Amino acid sequence: MSLRQFIASRILLRSFDIIKDNAVLKWKEFASIFGLEDDLYYNPRHRKITRPVTAILIGAGHRGSNYASYSKKFPEELKIVGVADINPEKRKKTAKAYNIPEHMIFNDWSTVFKIEKLADAVIIATPDNLHTAPCLAALDAGYDILLEKPIAPSEEECREILHKAQETNRIVGVCHVLRYSPYFRELKTILDAGLIGDIISIHHMEPIEHVHMSHSYVRGKWRNSKKATPIILAKSCHDTDIIRWLVGSEAHDVHCFGNLRWFKTANAPEGSTERCTDGCKVENSCAYSALQIYYRDRKRLYVFDLPEDRSDWDNSILEQLKTTDYGRCVFKMDNDQPDHLTVNILFENGVTAAFSMEAHVSYEGRRTRIMGSKGDIIGDMETFVMTDFKTKKQVTWSLKTDAHGGGDHLLVKDWVQAISQQDKTLLSSSIEASVESHLMAFAAERSRLNRTIEDIRI
Repeated sequence: MSLRQFIASRILLRSFDIIKDNAVLKWKEFASIFGLEDDLYYNPRHRKITRPVTAILIGAGHRGSNYASYSKKFPEELKIVGVADINPEKRKKTAKAYNIPEHMIFNDWSTVFKIEKLADAVIIATPDNLHTAPCLAALDAGYDILLEKPIAPSEEECREILHKAQETNRIVGVCHVLRYSPYFRELKTILDAGLIGDIISIHHMEPIEHVHMSHSYVRGKWRNSKKATPIILAKSCHDTDIIRWLVGSEAHDVHCFGNLRWFKTANAPEGSTERCTDGCKVENSCAYSALQIYYRDRKRLYVFDLPEDRSDWDNSILEQLKTTDYGRCVFKMDNDQPDHLTVNILFENGVTAAFSMEAHVSYEGRRTRIMGSKGDIIGDMETFVMTDFKTKKQVTWSLKTDAHGGGDHLLVKDWVQAISQQDKTLLSSSIEASVESHLMAFAAERSRLNRTIEDIRI
């Protein structure tokens, strides 16, 4: 039987007393003792899809393209039949990748909804401040939706999308991909089974990694909270969502401290210039040199429109570093996002959670500590160790995945199944389930700015 079937049958393992020989067991060894199977991708409610779900990609950037790529692996389940993007290069690239005919290529999302319905669904991965209008239009036009997080840049707009989805009875899946990562799915299963007793508290950390921070939230399109969304929403609504999901109780109070400490003009080194390409005297020693990150190391190049011929990349990258924000000095931007913050959350069931978002670290990958009444768990997105207090026995689980824990395509798989069966309960991160994490994030930002404790009971 699968682990989920095992738990559903209420044969719950409440302690490790039955394990006599080893102090530490790997997860597969642990599972084999109880006749369990590797079930990371197993869902008994999934059915064979007889006709692929058709979808139009609205916003053909990095995230949207990643979700759309599911159709490359599973063409019998999902077919990308159209694309809408203001960027002609992205439109051209997407059209070529999915053999999209000319009449299904749009340079404006609004055009899609001015004509007769063209597909079963749309994938909306436009910039954060451009989620609400296309989402509402898609719902009115009868489309089901996969919506990149955050849902919308304001609490009012989030609620508007929720109400419209309920009014039109359409399926809206929100891209809270961590719920679909094998790591967090197994953690959730363990907690629901009571293997460490009652949850008492959670410590959770998101280390953004210093270059990632400079790329996305200092130089990038999320650098200014007023023009985009606050970082607690743009980056860490993943974390408020996963904490809420693991705890399994409504949030009660939220309190937050945080500020912008490092990436500001006062900390600009002597000899620095407006751009890294302007002859900056400290460029060679700067950890945030655009020339080092993009030109020499070839990192995070998905933000650039690069020619197909890689031999032309040097000139193209240099030119774009001279003309785009990605070539500017990180200490001389118009950024206002905090580079560190701490959020404390009290839930209705008495569980407390402490969340920390940190930019000034050399690594990525969430760190999680869960304290229970009978045991605890320590994990880092690829491995966790579960320890029983009484027996001191430990079980380890490990799986190396991508930055989102391997959850992107698992999310799309459930979304496709939900649309095919017209059953939104097949989605872990439906709009109904995902809104609360956004309310927690908005409350945290209010608390940070106003130094208040925010009551967010719905």
